[in-house]
Amino acid sequence: MTNTLPPVLPTVRTPADLRARVRAWQAAGKRVAFVPTMGALHAGHLALVTKGLELADVAVASIFVNPKQFGPNEDLARYPRDEAGDSMKLVGAGCSLLYAPDVATMYPPGFASFVRVGGLPDLLCGRVRPGHFDGVATVVAKLLSACQADAAVFGEKDWQQLAIVKRMAADLDIGTEIHGCAIVRDDDGLALSSRNAYLSADERSRALALPQALQATRAAILGGMPVAAALAAGERTVKSAGFVRLDYLELVDGETLHSLGTPAPGARLMVAGVIGTTRLIDNIALH
Repeated sequence: MTNTLPPVLPTVRTPADLRARVRAWQAAGKRVAFVPTMGALHAGHLALVTKGLELADVAVASIFVNPKQFGPNEDLARYPRDEAGDSMKLVGAGCSLLYAPDVATMYPPGFASFVRVGGLPDLLCGRVRPGHFDGVATVVAKLLSACQADAAVFGEKDWQQLAIVKRMAADLDIGTEIHGCAIVRDDDGLALSSRNAYLSADERSRALALPQALQATRAAILGGMPVAAALAAGERTVKSAGFVRLDYLELVDGETLHSLGTPAPGARLMVAGVIGTTRLIDNIALH
């Protein structure tokens, strides 16, 4: 009789077990890539695994919904969780191991250490989510330390997070190479996000104003319109779509995240806003 049960991805739940598996692969001469996630996986996350397998021989993913990066009025309690479903998706993407620690393992009693990257967390999303990127930097430092992979892959949709992780890894001499992976979008252009599941059909349609505003603003700037005027036009596009809050639409240096008043090499357009009760982010390269 044919076994029709879905394949089960090997799963470890402690840093010691994760490190032992990774070291065994490395001792056998294999490069290991690491993909940290908070679960609720979609095609964007699976693209990170694909990228990891281009950089290494083995891909390891983690799932941990990190309470330290959620503010008191944010969506920690309702953040989607489906470890079994996520595990099956990771198997299909070619992942070899899942690291899924619980909160007590990551932050045991007496935990008192935090990682903060100076400057970068205070810009863009950090202005409306104080402490968020301290929580991100802390959990990523712990995950990279536990895994000790050769490479780690992060999505470019959260460009600020990627910039912070790169800075932290360089500053702390973390041996893992940090790589970005291009944004994966739906056919209509909306960036894939676990939080898209919160959107009603009407909100999902109106959320397209974010990528549309980015594209139009880029075209305007490259066409010679002053940056301030192009950004103002983009803001009107987002607000007219019914976003209840626009946190920012800015042209920034892709490394320092400082606002730019004129086009420059490496510049990116960054946007964040709230539609209904859901906060969405997006970005594109200027050139």
